[in-house]
Amino acid sequence: MAATTYQPAAAHGVAGALHRARSEPAYGAYLMLRAGFTVLPIVFGADKFANVLTNWERYLAPWIVRIIPLTAHQAMLIVGVIEIAAGIAVAVKPRYAAYVVAAWLAGIVINLVSYPGFYDVALRDFGLMLAALSLARLASVYDPPWGRSRARASG
Repeated sequence: MAATTYQPAAAHGVAGALHRARSEPAYGAYLMLRAGFTVLPIVFGADKFANVLTNWERYLAPWIVRIIPLTAHQAMLIVGVIEIAAGIAVAVKPRYAAYVVAAWLAGIVINLVSYPGFYDVALRDFGLMLAALSLARLASVYDPPWGRSRARASG
């Protein structure tokens, strides 16, 4: 791994990060995935409280509703909080949080394939899970591990 791998955008400004994203395709992919997996979970999580995009409760498998001590609506509110937290975590530390998002998406896929009617959504979420795993791999190059300062990583 090159010593110049960890170059925070702040060190070179936004213009430098955009130039790097255009000239270095893997870094550009990392930034796009990081932005997407930051913003989208936060938006979807917030919508669990508003139900503007869809009625989220219909995506919860009936067998799960039967075994939890909550209503489907209450469960979706908890899901919303978790998704918002996941988006924030990706913004802060994608190296680790992307794996959490991938595991969360795997759980969603299992939920969706456990009863009929949402196999198309399950396939889409499987693709998102692969994208989250791709972000995790890219973050292993562009996001330093905990405890490793950016100064040491880039010097």
